[in-house]
Amino acid sequence: MITIIKNGEVYAPEYIGKKDIIIAGGKIEAIVENITIPQNFAPVKVINAEGKLVFPGFIDAHVHIIGGGGEGGFKTRTPEIQLSDIVVGGITTVVGCLGTDGVCRDLKALLAKSRALEEEGISTYIYSGSYAIPVNTITSSCKSDIMLIDKIIGIGEVAISDHRSSQPTYEEFIKVVADARVGGLLSGKAGVVNVHLGYGERRLQYLVRMIKETEIPIKQVIPTHINRSTSLFEAGIEFAKLGGIIDITTSSDPDHLEKDEVKASTALKIALERGIPVEQIQFTSDGQGSLPIFNKKREFIGLGIGSTKSLYIEVRDAVIKDGVDLEVALKVITSNVATNLKLYNKGLVQESKDADLVIVNKSDLTIQTVFAKGVEMVSDGKVLVKGTFEK
Repeated sequence: MITIIKNGEVYAPEYIGKKDIIIAGGKIEAIVENITIPQNFAPVKVINAEGKLVFPGFIDAHVHIIGGGGEGGFKTRTPEIQLSDIVVGGITTVVGCLGTDGVCRDLKALLAKSRALEEEGISTYIYSGSYAIPVNTITSSCKSDIMLIDKIIGIGEVAISDHRSSQPTYEEFIKVVADARVGGLLSGKAGVVNVHLGYGERRLQYLVRMIKETEIPIKQVIPTHINRSTSLFEAGIEFAKLGGIIDITTSSDPDHLEKDEVKASTALKIALERGIPVEQIQFTSDGQGSLPIFNKKREFIGLGIGSTKSLYIEVRDAVIKDGVDLEVALKVITSNVATNLKLYNKGLVQESKDADLVIVNKSDLTIQTVFAKGVEMVSDGKVLVKGTFEK
């Protein structure tokens, strides 16, 4: 069946005006003005998007799709994510990763879950590795993981500046980045390293040293959780001024005793005001990951859980509460991420791209309809396509 979305104002993510979008075979077949549908034409479903805005489907590049955590013992392991938790927030592409636990959570399970979510309707990729160095792999190395396994597009999240990290040396860290880069070059993938940052005083020192001492491009590493404290965020701004990408986390726990976290929407506004090009900024949710709460002695005292829904909530807040231009804010969860990860069919409302689309109310920017690869997953804010074991 052909689907036509009529009369919506399209942000591609740049604003291109009121258009009709024709979807066929999971792709955007055409973008035209005021199309007329002939009588007795092939079956066509028409969605009237009058008074609504149409965005590219959102990309969440840091999701613990098989759960995470365990910092408070086995009972604190967070559960696997469900399809509806993803699509209800407008997300049509996810990148799965392991976290602190690289023992009871492994890459084979991560790969299997990504394939399951793909079968259920969205697009999925994963990172090889986990917090620790030497990194976890499925094949003999992270380089061969990237080269030989279709869904593996990089390494992460590798932890530094954190009391939970494996405390790798600079040389060990750089070797991982170098292998990821070569694996990406040889396979045509991004080969990025998603770098987890904690509260440690070293902050981004390894990354800055990499720029000064090696030939590795600065955008080969993407530091995440950059807004977890004011001091780390300031270091992230300086890193961005050198040309680096900064990844702002949208999930947060307001009761965390230790942090002076910068809210994601506010972080975006500040970064833009400091002159950081929006193309160097992306949001990720840390969805389904644990948000452990430690006191000043690094003792575990509580636990929250990340939400993929926060990804768009923070973009919406950036527009409505912080005054960021809509087409600028959208880039941090669409085109920027697609570019950083070399996901060439994602992140744009454009002919021949995947038909991943989000339709929102113009008045309040609430999500109404979500398409993933041409299939309507959410309608009128209600999930139509649920995971295999969801009720």
